[in-house]
Amino acid sequence: MKIHPDTPGVDDPGSGRRIGLDVGTVRIGVASSDRDARLATPVETVKRVTGFKDRDGADIERLLDIIDEYDAVEVVVGFPRDLQGNGSASVKHAKEIGFRISRRSDVPVRYADERLTTVEATHALRASGVSEKAGRSVIDQAAAVAILQSWLDGRNNYRDMGAPEQTTTSAENGAGTSPEPKET
Repeated sequence: MKIHPDTPGVDDPGSGRRIGLDVGTVRIGVASSDRDARLATPVETVKRVTGFKDRDGADIERLLDIIDEYDAVEVVVGFPRDLQGNGSASVKHAKEIGFRISRRSDVPVRYADERLTTVEATHALRASGVSEKAGRSVIDQAAAVAILQSWLDGRNNYRDMGAPEQTTTSAENGAGTSPEPKET
């Protein structure tokens, strides 16, 4: 079955930070953008504890705290697909985490193509001299950075091509509303 992620820049909530997530079965890598939504940086790795039938656990609570701490205007969840564009077995995990966040937060959740991001992150860590053993603790963050940076680049390309900035809220699309950024 072909899986189609969201398109960066469409229904864009405007300026503000984005949070990127690389959802795995054991860990969730987290990245954030700057307020101008130009550069992604690692935040942390959250241990995954919530399963499909479990109540929201400490992982969901921590993700919601991060979204709030960073005053995020959008959450970008990596959507795992194979090279032919078909959903991998991990799609269910990504959708589950995205669903749990969206039902408890007004921040829109988007799904981004994450093909080859873990491979890209592994190569980048290796090239920077980080050993495979030491890299395990940050590989999920590096993959989240790759997912989010790809989204940011796509968003900025969309906007640079002259597309009008979208301010449609998720409520207008049936999924919630975009909160106003908090004053700092």
